[in-house]
Amino acid sequence: MQDTQSGKRKPVNKPDMKYLNLGVIILLIFIFGNSCKDMNQTENKNIYDSMMIRIAEIEIDSIYFDKYVSILKIESEASVRLEPGVICIYPMFQKDNPAKIRLLEIYASKTAYESHLLTPHFKHYKTATSKMVKSLKLVDMEAIDAQTMSSIFKKMNQ
Repeated sequence: MQDTQSGKRKPVNKPDMKYLNLGVIILLIFIFGNSCKDMNQTENKNIYDSMMIRIAEIEIDSIYFDKYVSILKIESEASVRLEPGVICIYPMFQKDNPAKIRLLEIYASKTAYESHLLTPHFKHYKTATSKMVKSLKLVDMEAIDAQTMSSIFKKMNQ
């Protein structure tokens, strides 16, 4: 920059360079921060798209209710604790008809589900309860808003 009276160049103010460098850094953080955010959303979408969600509708002979529930509790707890691909096995029964059991099952992938079927605890559950089950219907589901699932599970820990 030239001084109009003397014709000499004025040095660039050092504080001006600091602000310029700070502005460039902020711009880069903004650009890269947003691109990482988009990448995480894409990765999360892929994770949610590969999940397998199912509701098992089971009707048991009511005389076996207590025994069935005790075996199911052991199996579902072991599945969630021991198998990384098992996100959720949530057993419940109808209040008006306890012989009607429902399981919400969420697996990281179809492969995780197939691995689950081969575990000793699942095999024990199937053989130990086979005479107790009157009917079994497996209903494959699709999540409407899978991204909120992680919020639901986090909320349980609060």
